[in-house]
Amino acid sequence: MATGLLALLDDVAAIAKLAATSLDDVAAQTAKAGTKAAGVVIDDAAVTPTYVVGLSPARELPIIGKIALGSLRNKLLFLLPAALFLGYFAPWSITPLLMLGGLYLCYEGAEKLFEVVMPHGAHEHEAAVSGTLDPIALEDQKVSGAIRTDFILSAEIMALTLASVALSNIYTQAAVLASVGILITVLVYGVVALIVKADDAGLALAKSSLGILKLIGHGLVVGVPYLLKGLAMVGTAAMLWVGGSILVHGIAEFGLHGPEHLIEALATRVAAASSSLAGVLHWLATSAAQAVLGILAGAATIIVAQIAAPLIRRLRARA
Repeated sequence: MATGLLALLDDVAAIAKLAATSLDDVAAQTAKAGTKAAGVVIDDAAVTPTYVVGLSPARELPIIGKIALGSLRNKLLFLLPAALFLGYFAPWSITPLLMLGGLYLCYEGAEKLFEVVMPHGAHEHEAAVSGTLDPIALEDQKVSGAIRTDFILSAEIMALTLASVALSNIYTQAAVLASVGILITVLVYGVVALIVKADDAGLALAKSSLGILKLIGHGLVVGVPYLLKGLAMVGTAAMLWVGGSILVHGIAEFGLHGPEHLIEALATRVAAASSSLAGVLHWLATSAAQAVLGILAGAATIIVAQIAAPLIRRLRARA
């Protein structure tokens, strides 16, 4: 009896040790995958605040909450099972799907650039695509647009994560994908919430009787609008260079390496201008070239959307 009990305890200890090893493996691979996805995470954090600019301050946190929940739904309910399924059964489909997402990012970025360069034409395009919207419908449109953009950026994050754990078993892959998805969502939208409410914190601090707190408060009140404008610019640039990079790499996956080689040659030439800043210059040149491709692809998509959207609305009205 004692021998049987000791054997059982040995089995339990072995199982516990195996589980602990698996958890350590998941944690290590989560950290590794999260590091690889850091660039897209930064882009996501820069893009999101642009969706609450111009809306009522009272609606900022509720809107961010809606977007964060949509982001979790994107990652856990749609992208995680889709990544596992496609990675196992149809790995060939991941690249074209990512390219469609990249084209959407290019469209979003080009549309925002169009709004800055030609605001009147941008309003006409928005009216043609969406029609006239009341404040509630405008908020819903902003939230749905942010969730769609998040879906593309999240798909890129999940694809990078899956690639980093491709040799692991399916249970480890699922655990790492879920861990990265949750951690990144909490990080990104926590930072976004702090950014968009920093001006309110500044107003509260400006009323303080302590001189240093009052000074910090005034600094936040004055500085946050400029920070949001800067993030809007970075977010637009991020959409364009991430979208452009997805298209470039996707085209190369189909055997057309010309754009990728041309961008690499340009970046190498620019990087040669300074040995001490070679890495930074190479990245800047690569990102700029990818953003230019993103602008061209986005502009073409805007033209197609301008023509197609009214036709689709008429067809829906007749149905």
